[in-house]
Amino acid sequence: MEQPTITIASFARFRKEFLDEIGMAVQHEFHCKVSVKEVYLDLSGFFDPGRRQYNGDALLKMVDSIDFNGSTKVIGLFNVDLFIPILTYIFGQAQLGGRTGIASTFRLSNKRYGIEDGDKLLIDRFKKEVIHELGHQFGLIHCHAPICVMRSSTYVEDIDQKEPELCSKCSSELHF
Repeated sequence: MEQPTITIASFARFRKEFLDEIGMAVQHEFHCKVSVKEVYLDLSGFFDPGRRQYNGDALLKMVDSIDFNGSTKVIGLFNVDLFIPILTYIFGQAQLGGRTGIASTFRLSNKRYGIEDGDKLLIDRFKKEVIHELGHQFGLIHCHAPICVMRSSTYVEDIDQKEPELCSKCSSELHF
């Protein structure tokens, strides 16, 4: 079977070093080719004024509609507050077993919660969120192992308790 190619599509103005770290973490975890692309798009059409957030379902569909030259999986990176109709907010979402996912840094920074912030913590959290959503894209469901990156996360504290990698059970179930 051909090795999968993952495209990390940045829809925000992230520093190159930040994107490189995310890309290296994804490459390390999934052992595949990773391509980082910057995409410039007006996101105002995805903003819900009543919620003052961006519609994750609509953004996921938009990312899915873009052709990234034969990529097996695509994950769109954002820095906006995401929601889906049944949840107050989300860190990201993905098509289970599908091609596309999205993730946002918006709620991952301690600054948002009035606590001293640092780049390392934000990068660590975002790596975990991106790997988690890609895990769904590769067919993995939520895991009950406390430190597995595939454990469900409702709060940033949940993300902090996880490792940035799949547990042995999830790793063995990975579908390429």
